[in-house]
Amino acid sequence: MIGNTDHKSKKFTRRAFFVTACQGALLTLLGGRLAWLQLAQGEKYKTLSDQNRIDGNFLSPLRGGIFDRFGVPLAFNEENYRLLITPEKVDDLDLRFKILKQLIDINDQEIKKIKEKIGKQSSFLPLEAIDRLTWKDIAKLEVNISDLPGMEVQKGDIRRYPLSDITSHITGYVGRPNERDLETKDPVLKLPGFRIGKTSLEKSYNHILQGQAGFQQSEVNVQGRKVRDLSYQESQAGKRVKLTVDAEYQRFCQERLSQYKSASCIVMNTKTGAIYAMASHPTFDPNLFVNGISTGAWNELLNDPTFPLNNKAISGQYPPGSTFKMITALAAFEQGVATSKTSVNCTGRYELGKSKYHCWKLSGHGKVNAVSALMRSCDTYYYKLSTEIGIDNIAAMARQFGLGQTYDFDIMSEKSGLIPTKKWKQKHHKQVWRPGDTVISSIGQGFILATPLQLAVMTARLVNGGYAVKPYLVSHVGERQIYQEKWPKINVKKKHLDLVKKGMDFVVNHKDGTAYDSKVENKDQQFGGKTGTAQVKKINRAQRALGITNEDLEWKFRHHALFVGYAPLNNPDYVCSVVVEHGGGGSAVAAPIARDLLLEVQRRKLADT
Repeated sequence: MIGNTDHKSKKFTRRAFFVTACQGALLTLLGGRLAWLQLAQGEKYKTLSDQNRIDGNFLSPLRGGIFDRFGVPLAFNEENYRLLITPEKVDDLDLRFKILKQLIDINDQEIKKIKEKIGKQSSFLPLEAIDRLTWKDIAKLEVNISDLPGMEVQKGDIRRYPLSDITSHITGYVGRPNERDLETKDPVLKLPGFRIGKTSLEKSYNHILQGQAGFQQSEVNVQGRKVRDLSYQESQAGKRVKLTVDAEYQRFCQERLSQYKSASCIVMNTKTGAIYAMASHPTFDPNLFVNGISTGAWNELLNDPTFPLNNKAISGQYPPGSTFKMITALAAFEQGVATSKTSVNCTGRYELGKSKYHCWKLSGHGKVNAVSALMRSCDTYYYKLSTEIGIDNIAAMARQFGLGQTYDFDIMSEKSGLIPTKKWKQKHHKQVWRPGDTVISSIGQGFILATPLQLAVMTARLVNGGYAVKPYLVSHVGERQIYQEKWPKINVKKKHLDLVKKGMDFVVNHKDGTAYDSKVENKDQQFGGKTGTAQVKKINRAQRALGITNEDLEWKFRHHALFVGYAPLNNPDYVCSVVVEHGGGGSAVAAPIARDLLLEVQRRKLADT
């Protein structure tokens, strides 16, 4: 009996030892795991815990404003209340929209669009569902917000352009970031209601206007409600941008162009390059784009044959016609091909080999020299000199005066135009440059193209004593002045510039000048300039025999009317360029516009401010 008891005792001891060993191993394993979680993985799980109880949000910065030279706002921010939806916090989307419809004026189509937006972004991100809420809407929503989990009313801002279409090509507009913008992975772009610059100054100065986003961390409970603020970094508003443009003068220029189907102009300071007006007609309302333009309105703008979305003042490229003749004349003087005494007998045509090139005056101008050829705009004079000058010398002179290039301008959509050379034609057309190409180029036709901005710069350099001024729109960013005040001198003799300037004076103020009908009687306000008529479609011999003239052609085939001018005559402060697309003759159409623009800018004395 005793032996049996000893046996049972030994058996129990072995079992107890085995159980105790297993318990010890389990406790060791649990202790090791606990140590691993606390020591090695502690920071990881602390972060996960913090993410569950800490809510972090970027704070949208206030966009900087755009102002004219006198502080008139061209783009500013207006207070805006909007309804935000955070999809993952909405328990029953259809039910909440049903309740929402009972509170504010929202239809099924609008709800469908909101749902489409929700499907395109992460569910944890707040979405701007409705903006521009009225006070009545806000009151109803705030009272019933407990019935709308995941929805909240937030105060924000919305971009406004008070002068609407008057300055739309200058300011541009803002809009929602598109998919390409979001590829930058910048989380600020996903903020509800956030807008970025899409065109013109809003786009090119977006990095300055946008400002810096802030950040806020808050402790939230399990329902997601804020308990307390943990940290707060205030957003920094974008800097204000001040322009050289005079808003009221800009309005005057736009209205002066509006009587034509399509036109543009530039008015700038001859010495500094400051632009006082940059007008392009027709135009558009930038406010339409802030919240997303409707498909109908967009198609209407896109399909308009006059291209209202294009800023023709800097991106329209036209044959400069006779406004180019000053460049050919300067090239002739500098190359020693002609002097002030060189004369050519214009019979109405110029023969080169078997080709005949007609002057615009078929009966001819008779004997003309450097000044009278400009004054009367005689084509034959330039035909004759051009083959002796050569296209490459003409092109080199054109580039010195700002043609065939861009100026690193404030608005990125500027075009470079085209100044052809022998190498250019060989490269792009696989053809040899012919003497006839030079003849046509000498009067601003053929391959040559220029923008109104380039023609204004060319004119400024011609009349300011030969300084290579460049145009600019932005004078200050914040309080910092950013424009250049001194410009390098062009290597052209003063006597040659004076000769050209005298011819431009006579264009307007001599009885035989092509723009004499636009002459100003007040000597203190008189101006000089050059007319230009750029051929778009040549009238053939058969049409001419039938008596068909340029005015009889379809609008898009008619000549462009051009004029470049400066004022006052002595020590000019202002230059302008005017292009009326398919407008007809430069003397009849463009010159009167330029006269009015130069008279008004002198009246406003913008060069003195």
